Amino acid sequence: MILVSACLLGVKCRYDGESRPDERLLEMASEVVFIPLCPEQLGGLSTPRIPARIVGGNGEDVLNNLAKVIDSSDRDVTGQFINGAKEATRIAKLMRASVAIMKEKSPSCGVRFIRKNDSTVEGMGVTSALLMREGIQVISSDEINCYRLKPMAGR
Repeated sequence: MILVSACLLGVKCRYDGESRPDERLLEMASEVVFIPLCPEQLGGLSTPRIPARIVGGNGEDVLNNLAKVIDSSDRDVTGQFINGAKEATRIAKLMRASVAIMKEKSPSCGVRFIRKNDSTVEGMGVTSALLMREGIQVISSDEINCYRLKPMAGR
């Protein structure tokens, strides 16, 4: 089973109330068991919601209380991001997911790039960092290799 950022499967859960469906994943949906989730919703944030960014580090730093997640109205939403990451990780373990495909440039799901301060920088989001810490392979939505995923996915 593969955990997937729900927005990649067409679920309108992004901060702007939209989705970012990935055609490669949608084509694979009949062959692979996907577990769609949105960590920000799991953490209690609404959709749509005010965009947020990591301030003072990356997702790993947020988990270690060295950085915060702040929305564009300057509200601290660190707790919601951490709670969402914990819930996503709990679901991944419950469903025995060994792989997660996450949406880049998200302060939750980014694998190689996140929104930090007011720009896109290298770094991992809060949920991706926790999933990796817990031994789950995290793959960027920008680097999907369908042939590599099929053997890992199981039905």
